[in-house]
Amino acid sequence: MRLLLIEDDPTLGEGLRDYLRADGHRVDWCRRLADADALHAEPYDAWLVDWQLPDGSGVEWLHARRMRGGTTPALVLTARDRLGDRVAGLDAGADDYLVKPFAPEELAARLRAVSRRTGAGAAHSRATFGKVVVDLAARSAFVGGVRVELTAREWTVLEALVLRAGRIVPKADLEKLVHGFDSEIASNALEVHVSALRRKLGRELIDTVRGLGYRIELPAPV
Repeated sequence: MRLLLIEDDPTLGEGLRDYLRADGHRVDWCRRLADADALHAEPYDAWLVDWQLPDGSGVEWLHARRMRGGTTPALVLTARDRLGDRVAGLDAGADDYLVKPFAPEELAARLRAVSRRTGAGAAHSRATFGKVVVDLAARSAFVGGVRVELTAREWTVLEALVLRAGRIVPKADLEKLVHGFDSEIASNALEVHVSALRRKLGRELIDTVRGLGYRIELPAPV
């Protein structure tokens, strides 16, 4: 998943960024809401938002995003533990609310839970596409019951498409979801990864929508 982390505490922010990256996610870390606003056009799988930030309220920032139609899943990270605060955070548009201090393992688990609840392609941690089964929690893909070895980049391409199953993902968005905004991207890198996935999982899994991007059809109903 590509994550936007908005956290001003340098120790906590760096620790969460490093843990989540080691857990297989791409993380863009901002310490101010203004920095996050500069990334408004970037596609993310989830926002991780501190409540109290140097230039404003993360909860108010989230509420404004929701009022403008933003649907990206969001987790509020805060030391505020009163019932009224929890209600306010959830009513503002948070999909989950995590009270500091917390273990990074719990945050990772809550991210997995949110991804299962949101998005057409993420209703279940295991999604079936014909002979292909994708297990998002285990970060594994199977063909005919046999696990297929994927590189880290191949998996991130597959995950990004599965989380958006049924939708066309523009090439530019897919490149950003996979590589982030601070990585050098070879001009044909995405095509190479998609070609490898088709070779390993079957050509019919990923559709090319000419001039628009790529798409995986909705998974079979459970």
